[in-house]
Amino acid sequence: MKITSIAILPSILLLATSAFAHDASVEMAKAANALLSTLTPEQKAQATFPFESEAKGERLNWHFIPRERKGLPIKDMTEPQVALARALLKTGLSEDGYNKATTIQSLESILKEMEKDTTGKRDPMKYYVSIFGTPGEKTWGWRWEGHHQSFNYTSAGDAAPSVTPSFFGTNPGEVREGERKGLRVLGLEEDMGRELVKSLNDEQKKAAVIPGDAPKEILTAPNRPDPTKPEGIPASKLTADQQATLVKIIKLYLFRVRTDVAAEEFAKIEKAGIGSVHFAWAGGFELGQPHYYRVQNTAFVLEYDNTQNNANHVHCIWRDFANDFGGDVLKRHMSEGHAK
Repeated sequence: MKITSIAILPSILLLATSAFAHDASVEMAKAANALLSTLTPEQKAQATFPFESEAKGERLNWHFIPRERKGLPIKDMTEPQVALARALLKTGLSEDGYNKATTIQSLESILKEMEKDTTGKRDPMKYYVSIFGTPGEKTWGWRWEGHHQSFNYTSAGDAAPSVTPSFFGTNPGEVREGERKGLRVLGLEEDMGRELVKSLNDEQKKAAVIPGDAPKEILTAPNRPDPTKPEGIPASKLTADQQATLVKIIKLYLFRVRTDVAAEEFAKIEKAGIGSVHFAWAGGFELGQPHYYRVQNTAFVLEYDNTQNNANHVHCIWRDFANDFGGDVLKRHMSEGHAK
């Protein structure tokens, strides 16, 4: 049987990439090319975009609200294509992250019933795949996005791919009726934050707690481009047990992405010094009260907000101020290219 050059192109690209790329990038490229190889020309036109680093590029056009998006929704894919799209998603998330992501998608059915939605706004299949550039080339990226999810990946050179912004949210935060009553997809994120703030003594709370009401939204949402600054109490002022809880919170957020990359990102935080990481809290301390917390140093931020819908609507995010959308890996890749 004759094999066309088009049929073997993804394999050639992957082999070329594997000579220099991080294992994560290789696996992502393989999964992305497997999906692309099954798409019709019309589907591919929806799913693919040029790779652009400018702020005007679609690659940076992210959000977590239920809106119409560019990209190919999984509802417009065949069953085998959906399986390949989910295989791509698995290359970007850990088992824990993937389980949370798929459960969050299923909450759209609960919202549809709660809101008696007949518009199609609430749809567990309304999640979009977008691929930027050519998977397997030295610079490319992809995104999985829909209501309460925005996972952004950028690969450049031999460094680990960038994995931020990485957003998870849930509505309802706790399912309070029906067969799934008691489900809290992001319950650990809430419980650990509350455990830490309630463990603080009065002097520590004076430093950690921001006066006033909790913010109505995370402060690093897409329409707020300026990075936040460390607030609250530095980890150097926490006890050993409190520092251990703070580290658990950091790992909980980071290790929702694939574990090899998460481990490298956590090593960077450790190298910078856990003592320089700040913890800030706003709002009430009890379950059901609107509340917010932030974990941050000068390089990264983790945010958690639960104020909407009577404090039963969670938004949480991991941002990297230098490396969102591959800013740092792209800069390094360009610098190495010029040096050569």
